[in-house]
Amino acid sequence: MMTRPKPEPVQVIKQRRDAALAKLAGNVPYIQHLGVNFDRRGDELTAILPYNENLIGNPFLPAIHGGAIGAFMEIAAVMELMWSIVWQQMENGGPAAEAIERGAFPAMPKTIDFTVDYLRTGLPRDAYARARVNRSGRRYASVNVEAWQDNKTRIFSQATGHFLMPQLITE
Repeated sequence: MMTRPKPEPVQVIKQRRDAALAKLAGNVPYIQHLGVNFDRRGDELTAILPYNENLIGNPFLPAIHGGAIGAFMEIAAVMELMWSIVWQQMENGGPAAEAIERGAFPAMPKTIDFTVDYLRTGLPRDAYARARVNRSGRRYASVNVEAWQDNKTRIFSQATGHFLMPQLITE
């Protein structure tokens, strides 16, 4: 009679996922430069851009600089793409999951184009963004991003990006 291996405690799995996300984000210096961090709930990520006076572009309004908003949204899109790859590899186990635990991640997707729609002023406060992968194939991915501040139903910016996907090692 064969016995099944005992499943890992949920807390151990959560810690492994959180550690992988922290390492993944830590590999991108611009994420640290802007101070972006991520709230992970299962496989869903919310990017958080904490307010910082250095982000203000127009001190008379005051308003967050459009370049900071665009960069924040592109970070959210790329990290969502990467997290979907990393999540799948971690869940499947094997050599790819072991490599991720050591901090060896697949290459980042390369931006083909990224279009931002600025719908209203980014106020001097924290901003949040959530990306949704519309299509992710072997070569190309399409991602939508929405950003909000105090009220998730009142987005202040939205974006669409297309990315060239890295070649994945599946051995």
